[in-house]
Amino acid sequence: MLRIDLDILQQWVPLSSRVLDLGCGDGTLLKSLEENRHTEGYGLEIDPEQITACIARGVNVIEKNINEGLENFQNKSFDTVLMTYSMQVLHRPDLVVDEMLRVGKECIVTFPNFGNIRTRIYLMVRGRMPVTKQLSHQWYDTPNIHFCTVKDFEALCGEKGIKILHRETVTGHRPDRQLSRFWPNMFAETAIYHLSK
Repeated sequence: MLRIDLDILQQWVPLSSRVLDLGCGDGTLLKSLEENRHTEGYGLEIDPEQITACIARGVNVIEKNINEGLENFQNKSFDTVLMTYSMQVLHRPDLVVDEMLRVGKECIVTFPNFGNIRTRIYLMVRGRMPVTKQLSHQWYDTPNIHFCTVKDFEALCGEKGIKILHRETVTGHRPDRQLSRFWPNMFAETAIYHLSK
């Protein structure tokens, strides 16, 4: 079963389109898009175990470090470029978003919202970096190197002239679901953006 954020973003991927998934993991999303949206897709992944899982799943995968750029791909060679839960682990996420919109006509990104109220309260009350279901690492072994909020990301889009076609938020706590529609920076756990130039 797909995570709810992946279920939402699939609705934004056109039928029978070409898709590139950056940090594609085990290929679950690409396989689902192939089956449900009839896409032709490729994934980029650096983890050898995940690459093996992609191959076993029948997903086209290329071993590539996203931090090194997408220079091997031509302008607008994909309809949609995806990046789920990878932005916060990149050295320069701003440059990767630029590359995504060069290579793709549109892009979709998801990331954990570090401005979430539960993260803020945890830090304020306990005085330590949060360890939660969503942020499951300790401060010293976390892969996250950029802590982005909904407001930070929207400011970046404004600075770069990037159009936000859609924005959805996800939270696992019932009272926060309604509130995240009005105050996404405060109540969203995951932010999902559909972008174009």
